[in-house]
Amino acid sequence: MAAVKYYVVWVGHKPGIYRSWADCQAQTKGFPQARFKSYESEAEARQALEKGWQKSLNFGGKPASASGSKSATPETAPEVDYDSLSVDVGCSGNPGIVEYKGVDTRTGEILFYQGPISKGTNNLGEFLAIVHGLAYLQKQGSSKTIYTDSVTALSWIRKKEVSTNLVRDASTEEIWTLVDRALKWLRTNSYPNKIVKWDTKKWGEIKADFGRK
Repeated sequence: MAAVKYYVVWVGHKPGIYRSWADCQAQTKGFPQARFKSYESEAEARQALEKGWQKSLNFGGKPASASGSKSATPETAPEVDYDSLSVDVGCSGNPGIVEYKGVDTRTGEILFYQGPISKGTNNLGEFLAIVHGLAYLQKQGSSKTIYTDSVTALSWIRKKEVSTNLVRDASTEEIWTLVDRALKWLRTNSYPNKIVKWDTKKWGEIKADFGRK
């Protein structure tokens, strides 16, 4: 039986606490700079809602107070470069519908978003998000670091190739078109950006997290 999650929506169509991802998504999907996160208990969720998103998501320069939440991210962690880009994927089923985004690590502002892609895998989405981030920063003339929480996608970036069992057929044409384009970009472009594994155990969920765990 899946664990019950409590979804806090601070900024969305109707802020509040929701008991399902579908209800949370209804309040946040398409809402500019929506702020939301999942919690393990109702008590944590209510406390987070009262504190507000700035403190609960650790934006604004100060670390969140100790509240027992496993998702707290230490703002003072010296290893984190907050002048950076963070990417993550949301996947409904694996394979399933895929979407990904890149956000400003400090503010959570969504810098780019892709989806929904009709059928793909979590790893392919993570890979696409990184390459999209590299291309985005190249256009900005930026050497900012990119954070990802996917070890698999990092290895694919280094090898400039993907290794997946996802078949190529009509149902997966959309994501394979994007992957082929991303691979071509990687093989024909150079970039100064570091791509760094986000330390979830130390820093909490990556700032681009879709809150679906």
